[in-house]
Amino acid sequence: MTSSGVSDQHSDSRYPFDYQKLEAETPRSWKAGDFDRRFAFSRQTSFRQSAEQPPHTPVSIISNNQSSKKPVLSRTSSKIDIYPASKVFPQQREYGGDTIWTEEDFPSFSKNEKFSISAFVLSFYNVIRSGNRPMKRLFLLISLNVACSTAELFIGLLSGRAGLVSDAFHLTFGCGVLTFSLFTMAASRRKADRVYTYGYKRLEVLSAFTNSLFLMFMSFSLGVEALHAFVQDESEHKHYLIISAVTNLFVNLIGIWFFRNYARVSLVYRSAEDMNYHSVCLHVVADSIRSAGLIFASWLLSLGVENAEVLCLGLVSFTVFMLVMPLFKTSSGILLQESPPSIHSSALNKCWRQMASLEDVNEVSEARFWEFVPGHVVGSVSLQVKKGADDKAIVGFVRDLYHDLGVQDFTVQLDTSA
Repeated sequence: MTSSGVSDQHSDSRYPFDYQKLEAETPRSWKAGDFDRRFAFSRQTSFRQSAEQPPHTPVSIISNNQSSKKPVLSRTSSKIDIYPASKVFPQQREYGGDTIWTEEDFPSFSKNEKFSISAFVLSFYNVIRSGNRPMKRLFLLISLNVACSTAELFIGLLSGRAGLVSDAFHLTFGCGVLTFSLFTMAASRRKADRVYTYGYKRLEVLSAFTNSLFLMFMSFSLGVEALHAFVQDESEHKHYLIISAVTNLFVNLIGIWFFRNYARVSLVYRSAEDMNYHSVCLHVVADSIRSAGLIFASWLLSLGVENAEVLCLGLVSFTVFMLVMPLFKTSSGILLQESPPSIHSSALNKCWRQMASLEDVNEVSEARFWEFVPGHVVGSVSLQVKKGADDKAIVGFVRDLYHDLGVQDFTVQLDTSA
């Protein structure tokens, strides 16, 4: 066994020690010079071993490496071998004007520090500049929509047209959702850290869910608007929106061209990035359908067709709802950690029966599987094995069983029956 972060001079030797003896003899001193990091382990009751029951391996974590099938803790007669780590002494650090003791090094922030808007804008611009092509295209699309919404807002306020002001606010909310998608594209590029050990990829799933939720609300509002137009018969006063609809349609057609590679019917996503890009594409497609519906309704009204706006808005509302519903179900299912759709339930039941049929396994419980992001399946299972069973053989068999199903991250917990 080797341990990362340990110097070469200690890589070939072990330093066993008894935790029960260490707990009785180690002085409880918390001075910076006398602090021993190993003292924290002596307070964990899970490592205490009784004389009647020999120590066993409670948990084994399996990685993707085929040759790595070793448990985290190894069996010994009465001791646990741990490689010594370099001592990290707690130090005083300033955080928010308060003095705390910590072993980690992090930047201190004072309450007197002022937030610099120019620095934030510059850092955001640098992220967009160093991003990929879809990020740059999305930034350009957001800029065009902001320009259109600003122009509509000023014209509506100066002319007293409430319809233009309402459409300007609709575009503003849409720009906010697209800006959140752009933010998640930039933030998901960060690597995993101590706080988010799985990384930031799931932010893009959250962005796709936000886009789908916004489009569901837009579909509902269009349906209410169609019903209101049918009851009040207020079709004539909205003819002036034809210019705004044409402008928005032109901008959205540019967005469809930018994300044309993600306009598809099949919802089998390869990654979280793929899902986020598809949600942006659905966003601009739904806005395009809305603008085209308003243009078509105005044309039918000019021909004298009654209730044309009601018909067009109702058709647009239904179309948007049918387009966004699959994305809403998929993204919400991932966030709620439902069982992965890529693995059939019958395959999971078959693996359960194969584990339960092992001679040294008494019980199989708590088998959980979910998708962290599209294409990344995580699973865990708890097994109760007989006393003296070969842990390595059981863990290797179970791990290979689920690895063939497409489970990337898999954890096995072994409990020895009394």
